[in-house]
Amino acid sequence: MPTVPNPVLDLLTLRGTVTEAERLTARLRRLRVEGGQLAGLEVLPGQQVRVLVGGLTLRTYSIWCYDPSGAVELCVLDHAADGPGARWGRTVAPGEQVRLRRPEGTFTLRPGAAHHVFVGDETASVAFGAMLAALPDEAVVSGCVETATAGDRLPLAGADRLDWVLRGETSLPDAVRRLAPAPGGIAYVAGEARDVQAVRRVLREAGWDRRAVLTKPFWTPGKKGME
Repeated sequence: MPTVPNPVLDLLTLRGTVTEAERLTARLRRLRVEGGQLAGLEVLPGQQVRVLVGGLTLRTYSIWCYDPSGAVELCVLDHAADGPGARWGRTVAPGEQVRLRRPEGTFTLRPGAAHHVFVGDETASVAFGAMLAALPDEAVVSGCVETATAGDRLPLAGADRLDWVLRGETSLPDAVRRLAPAPGGIAYVAGEARDVQAVRRVLREAGWDRRAVLTKPFWTPGKKGME
């Protein structure tokens, strides 16, 4: 990160310092970034921030938790790749400065829905965590989350209301068919792009209105910048 004043970066980004770094799952690290510029932001559950890594490279991370006093928590997935985002996520440590953009994105919680269905993989579970934490205890929740191993499961609020599936044992579309969520609520579908589209088709075939299915493709195999 730059250590001298940079007017353009100062205009486009917020500054913070990594104060905590811990492993939450086999492949996910929680990073807490604190700073005065991070206080009082408007953050909706499910939004993301773009972080400068490796110089001027931007990588996007969902917000795991936000503290209005001035702290953003991210969960960074280790994809076993060697790109700038993967290297930063594995090695960044407390004390390091970070520049990040303001929270953004429309893949966010719809709190007034009759019921909420969450479908995705490890990359989606961070956003799901923020959404689930914001729901009241009486909210009707269901869904399917796919992980490579049981050790990749994030400690989500209401995790016992979700079906957890292992990659290779079943597909997300098949898991959704088995779940058979009734139309009338909101479905949040995120993760690998092809799975997202396949799950969306399953829900539409089951009678879900297209406007009730929110989708967010977080990654595509072989696409640069998605490591």
